[in-house]
Amino acid sequence: MSRRVVRQSKFRHVFGQPVKADQMYEDIRVSKVTWDSSFCAVNPKFVAIIVESGGGGAFIVLPLSKTGRVDKNHPLVTGHTAPVLDIDWCPHNDNVIASASEDTTVMVWQIPDYVPVRNITEPVVTLEGHSKRVGIISWHPTARNVLLSAGCDNLVILWNVGTGEMLLVLEDMHTDLIYNVGWNRNGSLLVTTCKDKKVRIIDPRKQQVVAERFAPHEGLRPVRAIFTREGHIFTTGFTRMSQRELGLWDPKNFEEPIALQEMDTSNGVLLPFYDPDSSIVYLCGKGDSSIRYFEITDEAPYVHYLNTYSSKEPQRGMGFMPKRGLDVSKCEIARFFKLHERKCEPIVMTVPRKSDLFQDDLYPDTPGPEPALEADEWLSGKDAEPILISLRDGYVPVKNRELKVVKKNILDNKPPPGPRHSHSTCNPDFSQPALEEVLEEIRALKETVQAQEKRISDLENKLCQFTNGTD
Repeated sequence: MSRRVVRQSKFRHVFGQPVKADQMYEDIRVSKVTWDSSFCAVNPKFVAIIVESGGGGAFIVLPLSKTGRVDKNHPLVTGHTAPVLDIDWCPHNDNVIASASEDTTVMVWQIPDYVPVRNITEPVVTLEGHSKRVGIISWHPTARNVLLSAGCDNLVILWNVGTGEMLLVLEDMHTDLIYNVGWNRNGSLLVTTCKDKKVRIIDPRKQQVVAERFAPHEGLRPVRAIFTREGHIFTTGFTRMSQRELGLWDPKNFEEPIALQEMDTSNGVLLPFYDPDSSIVYLCGKGDSSIRYFEITDEAPYVHYLNTYSSKEPQRGMGFMPKRGLDVSKCEIARFFKLHERKCEPIVMTVPRKSDLFQDDLYPDTPGPEPALEADEWLSGKDAEPILISLRDGYVPVKNRELKVVKKNILDNKPPPGPRHSHSTCNPDFSQPALEEVLEEIRALKETVQAQEKRISDLENKLCQFTNGTD
């Protein structure tokens, strides 16, 4: 009688491989800030990396194709007055990125498809609402222009980037520093971890904690938590003896873990990167030189160790490519962008297959760049699953779509009735025609400025083409 010893899985033989030296991004001064974020954000068009910069905070944005040595004068995105702590690409617009900083602000930037000549210094919108440094930002997975930020003031704020307004403020929920925040698949719930040792599941629109678990890992060091596709919670943390540990929990029964596994003894906080299409979670520790990966299934022991990708150099940070940015013709199921002290090294995870045909089982339909909801719809209580696309013919990034910010006119809010004491020196006889004349003049000036901006942009494009042609 034959007995099956080895678990059957199409991901059992997944292996990682670094790209060749000429496909790395060299000469990048990666930030030395001590903060447990990934320092790198990637999408199918660009790789963005937080870098060292004198006097303020900055990050560099490179087109994926611009590999090799990066010019030391390459333009940066500079606007923050203190170090940048976190960056995140908008899932619905590949040219829009948000950054959070020690200067207490969140800024949202529009990145052009061409390489600009000068530093980008003007954000599309600046979001001010935190009183201490902001260390976490995360875009809503299905609603357009909804951005979450979490700061050291223990607040979680949800913004409508399209209007520059606060939608919701989650206060009095966290009693200490927030370690991380993650959305579930349709963006109806949040999971947060905090220095007070609690993991909370929050319904942001009802502004209430739906479930919480005290000390899922007994150690004092930071815990990370993410939602899985099935709605379970995957956590990484430390035991009382400083062993690194991972756990899988059912929020409906938070007392007992579905799985709890000790791993190794190391100081680095494990950053989990989860692929819902394959149910594989990749664990990258800051300061580690390896990436461990596990498959989450519904059969015991539920979290199955697959393999470890090892290298010699420790990682300073890590970027994780969305599924639509992968090369399906090479059976690539994940791509990491590993940050060293002075370079960024892409690492490709591949399932070995002999066939050159499209592998349906490896690439189910995956979330595309179209939002399923508008911000107002989501705020009113609607939920929607991500709009999926097929990767059968590969994914072609959409051209630059401008992020329009329409700020509400504060003058629309009527003043309260009652006597008003005006300190204005305006002439009370200021007539309506004169006011219209001033407004007309302002309109004309705006049009002139817009025309000049377009001209400058066209000239920059021509200059880029000229310099590219002479290189």
